[in-house]
Amino acid sequence: MADRRRRSRYLTISVLHIIMIMCQALTDEPRFAEPIPNVTVALGRDANLPCVVENLGKYKVAWIHIDRQMILTIHRHVITRIPRFSVSHDNQKTWLLHVSGVQQQDRGYYMCQVNANPMISQVGYLQVVVPPNILDSMSTQSTVAVRENQNVTLTCKADGFPTPKLKWRREDGEGISVDRRKKVAAFDGEQLNLTRISRTEMGAYLCIATNGVPPSVSKRIIVDVEFSPMIWVSNQLVGAPAGTDVTIDCVTEAHPRAISYWVYKSVMVLATKKYSINTTENSYRAEMRLTIKNLQSGDFGNYRCISKNSLGETEGSIRLYEIPKPSAPPKATEIKSSANKEGYKSTPAPPKRQTTIWPALYNPQYPRRTERPPITNEEKIERAEQKPRGHASTGSAYIVRWSAPQLMVVAVQYILTGPYMPPYIPHNAN
Repeated sequence: MADRRRRSRYLTISVLHIIMIMCQALTDEPRFAEPIPNVTVALGRDANLPCVVENLGKYKVAWIHIDRQMILTIHRHVITRIPRFSVSHDNQKTWLLHVSGVQQQDRGYYMCQVNANPMISQVGYLQVVVPPNILDSMSTQSTVAVRENQNVTLTCKADGFPTPKLKWRREDGEGISVDRRKKVAAFDGEQLNLTRISRTEMGAYLCIATNGVPPSVSKRIIVDVEFSPMIWVSNQLVGAPAGTDVTIDCVTEAHPRAISYWVYKSVMVLATKKYSINTTENSYRAEMRLTIKNLQSGDFGNYRCISKNSLGETEGSIRLYEIPKPSAPPKATEIKSSANKEGYKSTPAPPKRQTTIWPALYNPQYPRRTERPPITNEEKIERAEQKPRGHASTGSAYIVRWSAPQLMVVAVQYILTGPYMPPYIPHNAN
């Protein structure tokens, strides 16, 4: 009996505990376990918004798009007629709102609502980002033609979310001239103003749109700067001997592309065995080369290079004249002497002469021209020793150094009395 009473008591307690739990579950109000996260998705991708509810009980969950004021789903049923929206439940606490192929109009706030008393709800945000897109209809055409030294404005517009940033660059990497005062590698803005544009600014310009959402996009605009032809001739006078080949050249600049040719004696020069014509073009610049082979007398004269386009015509002139052929240089001869056996050029030494230097000044007032003048302290006399051959004397030569006044007096004295002979001073042989 005691065991039966004990078992009955335990059973009663267990049933009461279960009843209390059920009553508590029925009486607890539903609540959100976590907030709805903000979701960012690119245009065209799929997005999921979660709503986690505890103690849902007999209540139902609904999804509402606040911006459109549109009910999307209630419990497991889809209310909207937009097929891109759907709902799922994991049989626990999470209700997922699915948006496939997201469009820009799907951006905005989404409410998860529970029809409790009072009603509870929470909101999450779906951000739809859009990569940049350049609007060709609102932008400058792909090709623009403008005359040199005029102004031109390039326009580029783009949409996307976030709003794209626009940047201009030159395709060749050169700088962009801003207000003719400075050059920049890149220019920001929808419009690029080119003031008094020159031919060096001709080329392709890139408008690049970025907003942090890949991919970035760009638009290529070609700017053609038109001007009449201009010609530069580096050598206007060219000389060459007969029987040789000669090349003359001209450099021309023009846009639109010019027709360039050579003229000699009012006749257009064509490519033949006699003439070779070569033209190298680079953008608006071209180099013309004319090679004349085996020059003859009839090939000398004026050659004209002519360039013309729709805006004008110009020409350059080159005169070709004949020069004599260079002669062969003379061969160097080698002089050898018997005294120099190594082959070096030798110069005979001048013969030695015995001289007596007499630097004393001549005094025309001295009574005897054959006597030695007196020596003063101011005069410096250098005497060279005379060496006679054997015991016989062969004579002496004298060098007298005169100043300009003395030379004039000696000349007068020579005219009046005859030549002046300094006295001979004998040297005693040792």
